[in-house]
Amino acid sequence: MLTCGRYLSSAAATTPSFSPLRTLTFSLLRHHPIRFLSSSSSAATTAVEPETISGGGAGGGATRPQWKAAIDFKWIRDNRDVVATNIRNRNSAANLDVVLQLYDQYLALQKEVERLRAERNAVANKMKGKLDPSLRHALVDEGKNLKEILIALEEDLVHLTDKLQLEAQSIPNTTHPDVPLGDEESSVTRKEVGSQRNFSFTIKDHLQLGKDLDLFDFDAASEVSGSKFYYLKNEAVLLEMALVNWGIAEVSKKGFTPLITPEIVRSSVVERCGFQPRAQNTQVYSIDNSDQCLIGTAEIPVGGIHINSILPDSDLPLKYVAYSHCFRTEAGAAGAATRGLYRVHQFSKVEMFIFCRPEESDKYHEELITIEENLYASLGLHFKTLDMATGDLGAPAYRKYDIEAWMPGLDRYGEISSASNCTDYQSRRLDIRFRPAPLEPPSATNNKKGKGASSGPTQFVHTLNATAVAVPRLIISILENFQQEDGTVVIPEPLRPFMGGLGVLTPKNKR
Repeated sequence: MLTCGRYLSSAAATTPSFSPLRTLTFSLLRHHPIRFLSSSSSAATTAVEPETISGGGAGGGATRPQWKAAIDFKWIRDNRDVVATNIRNRNSAANLDVVLQLYDQYLALQKEVERLRAERNAVANKMKGKLDPSLRHALVDEGKNLKEILIALEEDLVHLTDKLQLEAQSIPNTTHPDVPLGDEESSVTRKEVGSQRNFSFTIKDHLQLGKDLDLFDFDAASEVSGSKFYYLKNEAVLLEMALVNWGIAEVSKKGFTPLITPEIVRSSVVERCGFQPRAQNTQVYSIDNSDQCLIGTAEIPVGGIHINSILPDSDLPLKYVAYSHCFRTEAGAAGAATRGLYRVHQFSKVEMFIFCRPEESDKYHEELITIEENLYASLGLHFKTLDMATGDLGAPAYRKYDIEAWMPGLDRYGEISSASNCTDYQSRRLDIRFRPAPLEPPSATNNKKGKGASSGPTQFVHTLNATAVAVPRLIISILENFQQEDGTVVIPEPLRPFMGGLGVLTPKNKR
């Protein structure tokens, strides 16, 4: 298995080219040549919104990342072919050549800065003794020149470091070796539960059922809020609340801590989780004149709950089940498959999230998908679990399973859930680490001296996320699969205690 998350991605907003170095620097580099990128060769993509800062020199402004990820550049360079293949397999726009060129330039410039610092220190040491005035004057001039050169080079090193960071953030996570290669169509079914129901009558889709049962109002919502919004009415309100409470109750039994999260977060947290708040076709609603966004999933605020933290080893794993409203622009979505509740701008969701030790993330990925499968099987749904192909993986995911339920009214399978292992991709961006427990208990001698066994350096945790309940998709699945010939809909048994014992939805003209 490859070491994961050593390089990071979000995706697509073009970064400004690296500005030329000032004349002073070029003068130095004629004696100590270091190759820098030209403006034309430095374009690449990143989802990070860079901050433009003013700086001295001919180039004017420079780009500075608002946050920095712990990226293992040496590992990227040493595994160039592996990284390049992974970028290609995942259809990423990351520019590895630019990253590696910038890294080489960074190393060369850093080496030159260190050499000049040593030279400056040597000059300072020479001035400590008793010297001839002319020699002292020469050393003072040399020291001043070295100081001016170092100031220029150190500023260029900062700018180059920022540019390298921005470019490298466009590289996606590594990929599990068993993930199928190709686009979404190449995904592999790993499990299928139940079978398609045979109806002896003409079935309705959820839109018609909702109309007959007086459950939705899309027209009024369109007038109030715009397209892809809706009002839930009558028993649909009870059904949403039942799904949320049932989902939280069931997942909490597995040791997950319930959360209700903020639904407005800082843009930097969205970026550090691997999403693209200001890209051209972003799914994220950004709040004008602020650094905040509406969340598209509780994964974002839960992922950030331990930002910039070192967790005790004894606390792991940390398991959360979070309820939130979610907001998505659904940019580019169109077609019959987006009608009704299937693809909307606002919805409720129950999300699972785990922070764990690196060696345990594959195990917890299996736990998450098993919880999902058991939830949907208990509702009596027919569904299949897919191991998603490389071309369908988002930048953070090392491996992702999707669950698609049969929706007879739509006459197709529709995604109701996913479960992703993001390894240390997000934790390297969010700076979430843990301190491993000591390998051995402290000896009696060490105890007397107040010393314990060494726990070693901190490590980045692994993060995983999975959907327990995506309310609109489950409402579609329930209405369309459990409709009856007389127009009623049978509520799955596990939900009835959360609906006051209601077992059947009845058309209003039969009430």
